[in-house]
This record gives sequence, structure tokens and C-alpha cells, in this order.
Amino acid sequence: MGYILNIETATKNCSVALAKNGETILCKEMAEQGFSHAEKLHLFIEEIIKEAGITFSDLSAVAVSQGPGSYTGLRIGVSAAKGLCYALEIPLISVDTLTVLANQLQIEKGIIIPMIDARRMEVYSAIFNVKKEMIREVQAEILTDSSFSDIDDAVYFVGDSNEKAKKILSKSNFNFVDTIFYPSAQEMSAISYRKFLDNSFEDVAYFEPYYLKDFMLQTKST
Repeated sequence: MGYILNIETATKNCSVALAKNGETILCKEMAEQGFSHAEKLHLFIEEIIKEAGITFSDLSAVAVSQGPGSYTGLRIGVSAAKGLCYALEIPLISVDTLTVLANQLQIEKGIIIPMIDARRMEVYSAIFNVKKEMIREVQAEILTDSSFSDIDDAVYFVGDSNEKAKKILSKSNFNFVDTIFYPSAQEMSAISYRKFLDNSFEDVAYFEPYYLKDFMLQTKST
């Protein structure tokens, strides 16, 4: 097969990776400047294609992070991916953003809970086992001191919500991984390759990001 271009723009990290047979060949990303996706995404794509010494016609598919995450970031990434797929007549692959984030951590025992910051104490989260299998689906939720309290195994939180989560999640089995903040296209490579082999493709015309903004309204008592 040819190459798969992976695009991750669900958070502050504007990330693009080129992969072949599930292995990342090149990756360019930037999170330090905040949401710079509109300025950087197409530049990163062009630079990766040029540096790899290939052309766009060598691509077999484009994979994009489907969300949840930033509305604007997701729209930019999905629009770019759909445009490439339409122009090149190649398949579009979508990858769950929290799965991408969870795949950055390697553990031997316990549970991985990736969380993406929304606002205030709101997060997007899911729960994964050591095999990176999702054992609780993606949810939009408000963190409280009882969140995840029913889990007795060692829990490893990853993502950009850790700083605020530490203030209220205090069980002794909770661990906060402070070196992993944002999902990266590098971790999309193996996932998108498996979906390519399974012919798990999206409809380029109708595919939409997974926004998942469904928080309950919080009101102050009077």
C-alpha cells in the first residue's frame, strides 16, 4: 500500500504525521502557540509531503481525528482531510481523539483515563484498559470529588485537564501523568492503518466531527 496522512487538530496541538504500514515516518506538530491550526496545518502537510520525497498521489488515505475537542480545531482538520480525499479520490478514515490520547501512555497494570479540557470543571473523557481497548465510551462530564471513585485499580489520567483535576480527584490510586497533554498524530498511524485494512472508511461528503458538547447547565442556588 501507499501512505496514510494523519491529521490531529482536536486540541491546541496542530499535528500532522505521515505513515506507511502503520509506522510513522514524519511528524510535524505545534502546541505552544495555542490554536494555530489555520496558519500551520496546510503548511505542515505540504512540508511533510516534500520532505518524504513523495507526491500527494502517493497517498492511499487520509485519517483525521474525529473528536471530541475544540469546535474550530475539528472543523479545520476535517475540512482539510475531506478536501484532500475528494481531490485525490482516496478514502477518509476517522479516529477517536481520546483513543489517540490514550495510546501515548504505556502501562502494565491499571486503567487509562484520557481527558480533554472543555471549560470550568468540564471535560471529555473515556476509560481504557492496558490493551488500549475502550471499556467506557466517550462522555462529556463535569468533574466532582466522586468522579471515577468506583475504580479501585490504579488510574492514570492523561491530557490537558490534569491541573484542574488534581484539585478535586484525590483517591490514593489516582495518578496524573504530567508529560502528556495533547493527542498527537503520531499515535494515529497504527490505528488508521488497522482501519484502512478493515475498509473502515467514512463518507467524504457527509462525515462530520464528533463535537459531544452536552453538559448539564449549572446554576447557583439562591
